[in-house]
Amino acid sequence: NNAQQQKNLRSYFLELPEDATQQVLSFLPAKELGATCSTCSTLNKMLVEARVPYIVSRLHRPNFVIRDGVGSIDMCSDEADARKLIQQSFQGGETGRVLNKRGKKGIGADEFVGFARYIEQAVSGYCTLSTSRNPPALPRCVNGRFASVSPEHSLCRVGGDGALSGPGGSGVASWGVGKRGQLGHGKREDEKEPRMLLGKIGYGIRIVQVSAGGGLVRVAHSLLLTSTGRVLSFGTAQYGALGHGYGSGKQLSDEMRPRYIDALSHVRCTCVSAGELHSAVVTTDGDVYTWGDGFCGQLGLGDKRPQLLPRQVENGGLEDECVSSISCGNRHTLCVTEDGEVFSFGLGHFGVLGRSFTPFQYDADAAVVALGVEDHDPVGMVMPGEVPAPPQIPAPVVAQETDAAFGEVGGDQPNGMSDETRAQLDLIANLTLDDNSDQCIPKLVDSLVDVPIVGVSAGHRHSIFLDANGGVYTC
Repeated sequence: NNAQQQKNLRSYFLELPEDATQQVLSFLPAKELGATCSTCSTLNKMLVEARVPYIVSRLHRPNFVIRDGVGSIDMCSDEADARKLIQQSFQGGETGRVLNKRGKKGIGADEFVGFARYIEQAVSGYCTLSTSRNPPALPRCVNGRFASVSPEHSLCRVGGDGALSGPGGSGVASWGVGKRGQLGHGKREDEKEPRMLLGKIGYGIRIVQVSAGGGLVRVAHSLLLTSTGRVLSFGTAQYGALGHGYGSGKQLSDEMRPRYIDALSHVRCTCVSAGELHSAVVTTDGDVYTWGDGFCGQLGLGDKRPQLLPRQVENGGLEDECVSSISCGNRHTLCVTEDGEVFSFGLGHFGVLGRSFTPFQYDADAAVVALGVEDHDPVGMVMPGEVPAPPQIPAPVVAQETDAAFGEVGGDQPNGMSDETRAQLDLIANLTLDDNSDQCIPKLVDSLVDVPIVGVSAGHRHSIFLDANGGVYTC
């Protein structure tokens, strides 16, 4: 009976007028569209003409509602534009590996499903893991959905031959400086143009997020998130940023090609982020794992020790929150919860943590000794044990007085401070070696409590927040 009912239901659907069937196909999500067309050759042939209304319905939304606000999407004004986009998408690149025999002959539209998935993720941010019958959704707003850059290299999700972000963008191309293995091509060589990563990435292993880490200290690494929630890392192993721990001979070996992080094999991840010297992931349960160097508290583990293997963050109340996305900056980290709250931790200089004032203590004895001055207390310098007033962060200025070591203060004076002296004063103003603040553990950003945040990005010396209505906040 069940078989007969299924047969009747299928026949009813196929008996619809062809234009009506095409209309139904144009409103299916990419995953269901692929499942439907792969099990029925008739519907696969109908999809050839249904591609046009599918693209138009998603890229031309003049009154598209975004939560509490109203936005618009107008990247495809008519069917002619849609046909042009489709023609560019299903060529399969130079390898032709994206197309099957039917696609090459123009019989079906198998290749369009991957492109539909790419459009779906680009427009609505909808993407799921392929882990179960009810797969968890990835965060809508996340860094590295399609591309990620560091000061030295770039990563981009691509498809086909790598020249275009073609069908699905499930592969990865990298380019830039490669001396630290961060490009993942198996050698320490630079690449001037995007080059596809091998090892079944993009075909057997589908990538849903990329993250390029690195900074100004000549280290760089990369993270890749697969559609099954596994994490791949490669690049510089210094400071434990790859999460593989010690190798043979208790050495931290660089990885020239993507390698799975075995320490995360017991969890499924939905978001990854690579900082300058540390890394972090978010799991399907909303937990946060961090690893790498923590000398500024950017791991959120309550201390400043490095972690060679991923370790769950269980401090500052973050263990009771369900985190949706995370972003690692130069030496600080930002987390967004499902409730739209933001937690920050790490180096608090320049206001990157989003707090009005962080009570630092400075241990500037070494800098004062380097100046060759004894018992001299420049204005603005805070000695250990004192509670400083909220600092005005521009470079410290000494009162207008003459001193044998400092000279006459004033840029136009012939005997003004030397460059070396200015450098030492700048050191005094920026030392945080003895830091008694709460930056080593996650702390809620109070100024954004009433703002529903959906995305964050941690930079070198600044942070950016995106709210649900499209508003942008910076610090």
